[in-house]
Amino acid sequence: MLNVIEKTIDLGDGRQITIQTGKLAKQADGSVVVKMGGTMLLATVVSAKEVKPDTDFMPLSVEYKEKFYSVGRFPGGFMKRESKAGDYEILIARLVDRALRPLFPDDYHAETFVTINLISAEKDIAPDALAGLAASSALMVSDIPFNGPVSEVRVARVDGKFIVNPSFSELGKADIEIMVGATYDNISMVEGEMNEVSEDDMAEALKFAHNYIKEQCKVQMELAKAVNKQKREYEPEPQDEELTKALHDYAYDKIYQIGKSALPKHQRDDGFTKIKEDFIESKKAEWEGNLTEEEINVKINIIKRDYEKLIREAIRNMILDEGIRIDGRKTNEIRPIWCEVDCLPAAHGSAIFTRGETQALASVTLGTKLDEKIIDEVLMQGREKFVLHYNFPPFATGEAKSARGLSRREIGHGNLAHRALKRMIPPDIENPYAIRVVSEILESNGSSSMATVCAGTMALMDAGVKIKRPVSGIAMGLITDASGKFAVLSDILGDEDHFGDMDFKVCGTIEGITACQMDIKIDGLSYDILGKALAQAKEGRHFILGKLLETIPEPRADYKPHAPRIVQITIPKETIGALIGPGGKIIQEIQSDTKTTITIEEVDSKGFVSVFGENKEALDAAMRRINAIVEVPEVGKIYKGKVKSIMPFGAFIEILPGKDGLLHISEIEWRRIEKVEDVLKEGQEIEVKLIDIDKKTGKLKLSRKVLLPKPAKADVKE
Repeated sequence: MLNVIEKTIDLGDGRQITIQTGKLAKQADGSVVVKMGGTMLLATVVSAKEVKPDTDFMPLSVEYKEKFYSVGRFPGGFMKRESKAGDYEILIARLVDRALRPLFPDDYHAETFVTINLISAEKDIAPDALAGLAASSALMVSDIPFNGPVSEVRVARVDGKFIVNPSFSELGKADIEIMVGATYDNISMVEGEMNEVSEDDMAEALKFAHNYIKEQCKVQMELAKAVNKQKREYEPEPQDEELTKALHDYAYDKIYQIGKSALPKHQRDDGFTKIKEDFIESKKAEWEGNLTEEEINVKINIIKRDYEKLIREAIRNMILDEGIRIDGRKTNEIRPIWCEVDCLPAAHGSAIFTRGETQALASVTLGTKLDEKIIDEVLMQGREKFVLHYNFPPFATGEAKSARGLSRREIGHGNLAHRALKRMIPPDIENPYAIRVVSEILESNGSSSMATVCAGTMALMDAGVKIKRPVSGIAMGLITDASGKFAVLSDILGDEDHFGDMDFKVCGTIEGITACQMDIKIDGLSYDILGKALAQAKEGRHFILGKLLETIPEPRADYKPHAPRIVQITIPKETIGALIGPGGKIIQEIQSDTKTTITIEEVDSKGFVSVFGENKEALDAAMRRINAIVEVPEVGKIYKGKVKSIMPFGAFIEILPGKDGLLHISEIEWRRIEKVEDVLKEGQEIEVKLIDIDKKTGKLKLSRKVLLPKPAKADVKE
């Protein structure tokens, strides 16, 4: 028997969201269907009953999958079925993961799988904005320990007005588009892009989003109460208060001193590791003979777990009490920066950006329309003219392991940098190229995605791409304590991210913010603290931007000599067929003969032709042939034509490819001619002038004699 429970969320503008449980996927620990209009998401959650040995973290996996049947489409490809997750699905799964992960109990370490499937889709409703709500609802109706609820909404600003969960059509007109995750009390996750907006505008968008999230959290609590499922009991992590105290007494001051020493990352890590290992060795000597090997391993695991907490405590106290950071900087100080452009001589554009122990090498490749990224998602189809790819090899952090496949982290970081830069790429009418930026992270100790933004900006300028304005990025951190004391940190290190309470990445131009990403790990972050973080981030962004402009103050006036060239022209719609030719014969011949690539698009009753060549000579040759085909005959203009055929009354001259005109026998010469063959032969090239176009038939009337000297009257034979 079904026990279906349903709750409704009113968005206040005629739109409603329903959450239903008890009907589908009932063998999962928790399952819900979230519905808005014709869009439905099925979210399930299952958690293992037993914890794997030696697991000291939350092994959470979140999958978001859009089914093609949801919108009545076949998947592409040979197999005609959904396969591995695409970039878009991975990005949505990451957003949900970031909102959920902090809300599991610290000592709950059972493998947990959250799966969200789009099973029905209305074409103008963005389903990803409902994914966080669906996942949290499934956890709330399950027996899995979870300190929720949490929810996510998308907020866009269109024509100065904020909209919650906008449609796809509304998103195209937005100057702010952010996804916000929050509990009833606190914002926990933000990611989005903006069109150079102010810090105040962004804060307003967050407040607007949180008001709607509160209502969604209320409904989830009501749903959980109606289901009334008891949360499962689980075995907490083993504790040893005496051992924890001994570790604190032995290690805290030593950790504090290393933290104050401003050592490079690897030396600092080695120092921290030695303290831990020395303590473990001293304890092993006490335990051997008194404890079993299994009991000793349990205690060693307790030491390793508590030691991480002890480092966190010491570093945080050092920053709050003395204003000293682990690399010796002040809280608002940026690490030393050096930059270089044109570092890859064969690339179309390149740059190195190094800040402290973080280094990004960015390259730019310019291509044709054929190089554009094809998007074929369930609800989104089209082309992407600007792409950015981010690579993070293990050697960047000194890890001795092979690089196997692309990680979700690389996709997420690349997406953030892409969003930061994409609104600064010139519009199509000013930029004929497809553009690919690749960021290779060569060193990393904090904020490699922001280094990608900076290196990408310089590489684009080095390539001669006329970006609207240069973009810089910075990662901000936060340290707080129970008394309310806090410190906002500019340009955080990896350890400051790991041990801190916030990771807030902000990108923008001198005019305003273009992208942001924020993860908050504490409850109760006030808007006052957020405002201070935004203001301090602005100072840091502008400082970094100054360093970029010292290296390359503006885009290069021209593309590199070895960069491919593109010429774009507009042609009349009726000439497109003549340029293509029967079966594509004409355009293929031009491409083959001139070694160029030619694309033609029909937009608004016009033809847009792009010619891509490796050098100027090839381009010029192709353009001469194209212009000859698409040129409209002009009365009064002189043409060099070929005699195509001879008739008793005159000759037909091809003045342009496919365009013949009549040269009447009386227009060949000033003297009287008995036979056309006396002067002209088929295949002969002659100059003629177009003297008239018949308005009704479009026939062309040519003259040769008007180009010849007019003889004296006595010499003209009538």
